[in-house]
Amino acid sequence: MTLPFHQLDTDAQVAALLPLARQILAQYLVGDVAELESINHEYNSTFSVQTTGGQKYALRINVNSARTPANLSAELWWMSQIQAVAVPKPVANQAAQLSTSVWFEALNRPLHAVLFEWLPGQEVGDEPTDQQLTAMGAAMARLHLESAQLQLPPDASLPNLQDPWWGEPNLLAQPTEQLSAAQVAAIAQAQDNIRAIVDQLYATGTPRLIHADMHGWNLMWHQGQLAVFDFDDAGIGLRQQDIATALYYLDTPQERQTWLAGYNQITDAPAGQEAWLPALLVQRRLHLLNYLVGSTNPEHRAMVADYLAETIRRIDQFMGKGH
Repeated sequence: MTLPFHQLDTDAQVAALLPLARQILAQYLVGDVAELESINHEYNSTFSVQTTGGQKYALRINVNSARTPANLSAELWWMSQIQAVAVPKPVANQAAQLSTSVWFEALNRPLHAVLFEWLPGQEVGDEPTDQQLTAMGAAMARLHLESAQLQLPPDASLPNLQDPWWGEPNLLAQPTEQLSAAQVAAIAQAQDNIRAIVDQLYATGTPRLIHADMHGWNLMWHQGQLAVFDFDDAGIGLRQQDIATALYYLDTPQERQTWLAGYNQITDAPAGQEAWLPALLVQRRLHLLNYLVGSTNPEHRAMVADYLAETIRRIDQFMGKGH
């Protein structure tokens, strides 16, 4: 008996996606594929594509993403408008579309995919240098200045990030085998407090297109220059939300200060960080927990228990109940 996709291990999931990847690539005029290799299988699944003609691409298949075709249209339209920083260029398929949808029997639904030109360099990762941290902050500031002037076309849409769960279903609202009633109550109380702070920010802020996931594994470093990729979480939000999401992944106050110094070289960061940053850092944690609970990725599903315990500790600290 064949196991459901979410019960397969990582290698088996990638093996199940390989025929789909070839089916998707057949819809592009890129020539014969010489090599197709999985390079990332987490939230989405990404393959490197090497053609017999020597061209290289990255194929992203949205496995866990809830992106709709209208969301994808918005994401790719925004990337086409960006001049402030380097981003990968999407490749059109034979129907002149920048995304391709193919039915995936293992999940009983279509999966959406995008083929990108290959970005040279190395991912920044978890241990950015001071030079990279400064460049990361500056890149976000440039994106913020540029996106403030943009309006999505009528056939494109992105989630409104004033929504507490950023357009995703809330999987933490009811007790389950993984979540106790007390944990559900703690999460709901924290999110209520966060919602009040976010609503205050929106009352005076100016929403714009934001990346909403600009950490070191979504940044490429090549010959001293930074490129930004993976706009799959982009939405209509505030600068504070984008900044908090980036700072969440930095380990020390010094790293955060260096990142903010890079931002401030381009434009002033929003004031009042002591009021909004702790709340938005906890919200980022809750979003990631919400993803883990619903993920099909076996490694991520195995992280839930420990990640939940640490999340509750951070909630207690945020709510003044812990240290």
